[in-house]
Amino acid sequence: MRFFITLSYDGTNYHGWQIQPNGNSVQETIQKALSTLLRQSIEIVGAGRTDAGVHAKMMVAHFDWEKRECPVDCSQLVYKLNKILPPDIAVQKVEHVEDEMHARFSATSRTYHYFIHQRKSPFLKAYSWYVYGNLDFGKMNEAASTLMEYRDFTSFSKVNTDTKTNDCTVTKAIWEETAPDEWRFTISANRFLRNMVRAIVGTLVEVGRGKMSVEQFRQVIEKKNRCSAGESVPGNALFLVDIKY
Repeated sequence: MRFFITLSYDGTNYHGWQIQPNGNSVQETIQKALSTLLRQSIEIVGAGRTDAGVHAKMMVAHFDWEKRECPVDCSQLVYKLNKILPPDIAVQKVEHVEDEMHARFSATSRTYHYFIHQRKSPFLKAYSWYVYGNLDFGKMNEAASTLMEYRDFTSFSKVNTDTKTNDCTVTKAIWEETAPDEWRFTISANRFLRNMVRAIVGTLVEVGRGKMSVEQFRQVIEKKNRCSAGESVPGNALFLVDIKY
């Protein structure tokens, strides 16, 4: 039997979602908790692989449980998981799904938020990136809108990854002011490459600073070369916020 887990986590203390040989990961922490409660070695598969320090307001993962004579009480499992998981990981739901459902491959859309603030604040620095100086968010939105015209995002991907294709379909990309001097970038796509959102934001900030035109932003995409794009921005301001199936 296959089950989906819907959860959230603060990624500050983790080396990302995926199990690492020499670092604490969200995936490993949840697997250990599940294995303890179900008294069987459990492996989970996540809908994505967030980088070190990146957060998730919504992550979905699946696991398989073969002991049909001992059915899983989903509500009790949520309660017990939350009791033994650390405070920075919270499970919202466990539900039985069809065996064909896959947390990663069945997902049709994912949405990320990236937060920027332009006025120094001790209360925002943990979950938002402080950017000093003027940014032209109108130009940044103009550049962001061009993302929906392309499919190959090699320029925004970490090099030497194991992906078979760098094609993605971006359906939304927009900057919105959420409070004075506070901005949120929302981007949705069917899939994301490793480091993709952080590289896109870093390049859009170059546009906002006047160091790159909208046309040059297009050229960055078309070159299909990571070296042509801007630097990756800090991971602490990035949140996975929605996954659709």
